[in-house]
Amino acid sequence: MEEREQSEEYIVDVSNLHKWFGNLHVLRGVNLQVRPQEVVCIIGPSGSGKSTFLRCLNLLEKPDIGEIRIAGYHIKAKHHYGRREQRLIRELRTHVGMVFQSFNLFPHMTALENVIEGLVTVKKMPREEAIRIGEYFLEKVGLMDKRDEYPSRLSGGQQQRVAIARALAMHPDVMLFDEPTSALDPELVGEVLKVMEELAAEGMTMLVVTHEMGFARHAANRVIFMDQGVFVEEAPPEEMFSHPKHERTREFLRHIL
Repeated sequence: MEEREQSEEYIVDVSNLHKWFGNLHVLRGVNLQVRPQEVVCIIGPSGSGKSTFLRCLNLLEKPDIGEIRIAGYHIKAKHHYGRREQRLIRELRTHVGMVFQSFNLFPHMTALENVIEGLVTVKKMPREEAIRIGEYFLEKVGLMDKRDEYPSRLSGGQQQRVAIARALAMHPDVMLFDEPTSALDPELVGEVLKVMEELAAEGMTMLVVTHEMGFARHAANRVIFMDQGVFVEEAPPEEMFSHPKHERTREFLRHIL
């Protein structure tokens, strides 16, 4: 891994990414380039490698082969990262926000405390300044009135919006969303997608693994269909959903649309 580079044409540039879990070849030479402010949605069947790909981008999973350039950081796949590289990976994660399926909030912390935790512990920000930022982002996701509530007293949709506020509070260059609505009751999905659509409209660079085809159709600049560890097809949303070229894509969309 190298020190942070100057920004180039692509804020995400992935080359020949491979990942194995034992004998299972999960990612098979994936390539992706994303420009700043672009929204890319990745769709495909369960087990196709979508979440693993997203987790490799911020090194929650270590790729076995390939290179990643993201938010100015250059990562080459290797089996062991030394102390300096581990420090740079931690630094990278402050520039690449991630929202998970399962919220991952700290149950013993209020909504506000969850949002400011990274600012105080990772960025070493004074608590008063962190609180101002935390309140701003809770307001942004429509939850200022829940600032002092614990996760157990929030609905799933509210918890996920707190998780989005927590990621945004770090001022990331790229946001990764790993099926952010899949754990929600259907009536709560809309409130989370509304926040994501607003972020897209404001120009946040976003990579979104999703089963929400309506969101992909309306918010994405590009949609990628992934299957068996490879990107089978990518196209603008209208083209992908109206005139998919690959038979595997057509078959997948027939089952879900």
